[in-house]
Amino acid sequence: MLETDLARKLLDFYLALGVDEAMGDQPLDRRRAEPPPAPDRGRPPAPGLRAAGQAEAPPSRAPAPPADLAALAPDRGIADARTRAAECGTLAALDAAIRGFDGCALKQTAMSTVIYDGAVDAPLLVIGEAPGGEEDRLGKPFVGPAGQMLDRMLAAIGLDRTRACITNMVYWRPPGNRKPTDAELAVCLPFVERFISLVNPKVILLAGGTPAQTLLGRTDGITKLRGRWFDWTDSRGVTIPMLPSYHPSYLLRSPGQKRDAWKDFLVLADRLEGLIQS
Repeated sequence: MLETDLARKLLDFYLALGVDEAMGDQPLDRRRAEPPPAPDRGRPPAPGLRAAGQAEAPPSRAPAPPADLAALAPDRGIADARTRAAECGTLAALDAAIRGFDGCALKQTAMSTVIYDGAVDAPLLVIGEAPGGEEDRLGKPFVGPAGQMLDRMLAAIGLDRTRACITNMVYWRPPGNRKPTDAELAVCLPFVERFISLVNPKVILLAGGTPAQTLLGRTDGITKLRGRWFDWTDSRGVTIPMLPSYHPSYLLRSPGQKRDAWKDFLVLADRLEGLIQS
């Protein structure tokens, strides 16, 4: 029993560090593993000298970087994302453009490109932060514990995924479920903005501080932003009301904040009902 408890604690420690995938069939104890012996190339010649009969070695040259690294430069990636997003006239075209985009470094470490779930013609669009481990494995947003919490919250106001569309600010899981960097958010933002315009919801729920700060251009924390309506205007000049609230994963860690989140959802339900009836 003691060994089982220790093993469970060790697994919890690994998960906290972001280690959630097995990369080999056999464990490797890096404290004991011996490094491979260096090849014996003999004593190198003194500087400026070379062995008899040996041609002079050409000057060393740094290896060329992989071709896709140029696309990962933030400025070029953002410009490329803007161009690709602007060319998309349908959700199918935008979906293909995002999946074919290599300008975000997160794609290099993620298993899946996670774009959206639910009904694209729904009156409500929910925007979260980024895919987690379960989302990365299944290729859908909000399907882990936080997603189950979101489903319960939507059900409490008479909604489900047939009457809501769900997406994130970035489409690839950050390693260890860390917060996306400003550069990662910036390179995905043109796609997010184009997605909003194509879906054209009546109301947007911003789940957490990251989507609220990024889309609203605010530096206030989610505690100050939640429960307040903000107008967001897209490139067409269409204005859509946005309501920031707590991310479901935060509510799982801080259940005492569920009361305020419930207030936000009641406000959301009232606004939706008024817009749908008008």
